[in-house]
Amino acid sequence: MRVHVTDLRDGDRLVEDTFNDFGLHVLSKGTTLSNREISMLFQHQIDYVEIDMRSTSQGMKMPETQTSRTLETGMSPKWIPTVQPIYEDTVQGCKALFEQAHSEGVIQADLVRDTFQPLVNNFRMERDVVSMLLLLNSKDDYTYQHSVQVGMLSFYLASWLGYSEEEAVEIGQAGFLHDIGKSHINEQILNKPGRLTDEEFDEIKRHPIYGYEIISKSMDNELAAVVAAQHHERMDGTGYPNGLKGEEIHPVAKIVAVVDVYSAMISMRVYREKRDLLHVLREIYRMSFYELDPETAHTFIKHMIPNFIGKRAELSNGQTGVIVMTHPTEFFRPLIQIGEHFVDLTNERELEVKSVYL
Repeated sequence: MRVHVTDLRDGDRLVEDTFNDFGLHVLSKGTTLSNREISMLFQHQIDYVEIDMRSTSQGMKMPETQTSRTLETGMSPKWIPTVQPIYEDTVQGCKALFEQAHSEGVIQADLVRDTFQPLVNNFRMERDVVSMLLLLNSKDDYTYQHSVQVGMLSFYLASWLGYSEEEAVEIGQAGFLHDIGKSHINEQILNKPGRLTDEEFDEIKRHPIYGYEIISKSMDNELAAVVAAQHHERMDGTGYPNGLKGEEIHPVAKIVAVVDVYSAMISMRVYREKRDLLHVLREIYRMSFYELDPETAHTFIKHMIPNFIGKRAELSNGQTGVIVMTHPTEFFRPLIQIGEHFVDLTNERELEVKSVYL
């Protein structure tokens, strides 16, 4: 029976070999599927597979609303008309929270939930995080877009680290609120196109303290308050505001620290263009040896890298091709198809990926 990958269940059994669009073998006939194999099918952008007939008791479909939503969001820009309005509504809701925190010093817990939850409900099945960030990111409302992106990436990373669905949503919400303290920072400092003075940077470094105070006064959510206070702390003690190090930093603050760096570096801001996504992952990898928690950072990289399959890549020698496979340990040296030929960067050590795009 022919089944869309979003309808697959643990225990389903393939009745045919499965290949991706580039003819590479992904899974063999007779494979019994678990979450790991289903994830591989998503990563290789395979839409349908043939499986053994199920018994009636196994059921066949997800609830219709979720199935149709998943097919709409899919793996390509066809999901943009569906999800972009939700993303933009969440950005505007975030802006309203910042304005409330600025004028009243508090935020409404109900508004936080009502703003963030629709995003989770509609994006939780979207596997292609790279496309989502590339296509939804813009130069407008950086502070609010950044908060939305950190919330969603925190949700994904928590899930990848093994947190339950309920815990991942809570962690995502903490990521969503991590920068609420910036509501107390002068906008001229936040949006300054040039280098900050020492006094201006000292004020920026107070936003974690402001965030902790706002959340603590507004809602019974100690996790979100701690994350707001600690998301700029670093494993080697070089962070702020308290110079915490290692195990002194809350595990969830370590999650938000990783995705905070990622979102900030890929975003277009008034004073610079966004950086290439693969370059940013390389920087996170470098930081994982000193500043960022290595297990958290490497889990993020390991799950983000397969999303590059199917994207176009420019190599350091000027050639362009398509990424057809990624390596489980040499994250930044994928297999590239250029015309009829394949270039394995794990062997071609003199070459590297210069940029990735849709």
